[in-house]
Amino acid sequence: MKKTVCVVLALLLALLCGCGGSGKSVPSRATVTSEERQFATPSDGDLIAIFTTSLGEVRAVLYPDAAPMAVYNFVGLARTGYYDNTVIWRSQYGFAVQGGDATGTGTGGSTIWSNNPYPLEADAGLKHYAGALCAAFASGGDVTGGNSQFYFVQALPDSVDKTQQEALAQNGYSESQIAAYAAAGGLPYLDNTDTVFGQVYQGLGVVDKMACVDTQQDEEGNETWRPTEEDTITIQKVTIANYPGPTAEELAAQADSSAESESQAAESESSADSAAG
Repeated sequence: MKKTVCVVLALLLALLCGCGGSGKSVPSRATVTSEERQFATPSDGDLIAIFTTSLGEVRAVLYPDAAPMAVYNFVGLARTGYYDNTVIWRSQYGFAVQGGDATGTGTGGSTIWSNNPYPLEADAGLKHYAGALCAAFASGGDVTGGNSQFYFVQALPDSVDKTQQEALAQNGYSESQIAAYAAAGGLPYLDNTDTVFGQVYQGLGVVDKMACVDTQQDEEGNETWRPTEEDTITIQKVTIANYPGPTAEELAAQADSSAESESQAAESESSADSAAG
């Protein structure tokens, strides 16, 4: 009996401490059974994005038919290595985890169209459920559209309560959409405001960990939602592939091979310079 109690206490402690010293806890998420597109298992050949990060791997299916400009911009930038070794600059527990700004400030961004922004693409069949991958505008300044920035919705499972569900019904949401929001949680007030262009199908627990890190306060004591230096989250690489895509082991092997090739190239260049000198 004592052993059972100790195990239970250990599990509870692990959940409470799963986010370091932040006092936040990784939520327990049940599998959502829904007819909504975002909860369907990707089909063979579907376009996916694999985020290799310092906290683990996140995989999301992309929807080029519903948000073509957001997807093509994201894919185009990812394939150039734009997102490699960038940081998550916003980690707001219960809300969202945001990155995609090469400056790391949240005020920058780029696009494949000579840095010109692209418009909102709000598809009626895609919603801001937990795990949604969304296009974001830069913060501050004269923001006229989307750029390289993106965020993962990290809303908690119980975030859409009965009152909100009733409001969704009054606003024309289907029973299936309301049930999905009730089961998964989400940010329905962002529907038709931001573009949803993908959905996490593997690694939502990693997104939850990202939202749990300690964040900084400004000089006046206001929360910035920016991870502390000790808790910096790095997006090491974003790989674009077709489902099911390469395994984590295959990606690691590719990264090692690429690093070795770069090292050999650097050594060859150094030797050539020495010989020329």
